[in-house]
Amino acid sequence: MSRALPLLALLGPAAVLGAALFSQYVGGLAPCQMCLWQRWPHGIAIGLAALALLLGRGRPAALILLLGALALLVGSGLGVFHAGVELAWWQGPTECSGAPATGLSAADFVERLKAAPLVRCDVVAWSFLGISMAGWNAILSAGLAGVTLLAARVQASSSASQ
Repeated sequence: MSRALPLLALLGPAAVLGAALFSQYVGGLAPCQMCLWQRWPHGIAIGLAALALLLGRGRPAALILLLGALALLVGSGLGVFHAGVELAWWQGPTECSGAPATGLSAADFVERLKAAPLVRCDVVAWSFLGISMAGWNAILSAGLAGVTLLAARVQASSSASQ
């Protein structure tokens, strides 16, 4: 059991990140800027879980897993924020959301159109059971943070029993 949870802390974020990359490169679902932000915590959690697995049991591995759980909680928060933008609960970043273009000259407006991203952050590109990819990311990241916290607890208790 002492290696199973850290392994799950590695494989879970890898599966979520793999699904995002699969949907992009195989499914043709281009990510928006906020989607890309949500990938970073998974990559960090994967690296930290791999390091914890290399260290084995003990307090150092537990502390590294705690950092991985924190990264996943940040990812969950980003997913909640992005889902809120998609649902128009709040305004997203102006660089990838439909912010009003007021007070611009015609030339500035044309330049803004040229610089606009192709994929908007405030539009749901894919959903399952009424939950967008950002929403699923929030849910899965929170669950994986819980698994990673449990893995850290097991690692810390295994060092105390040695």
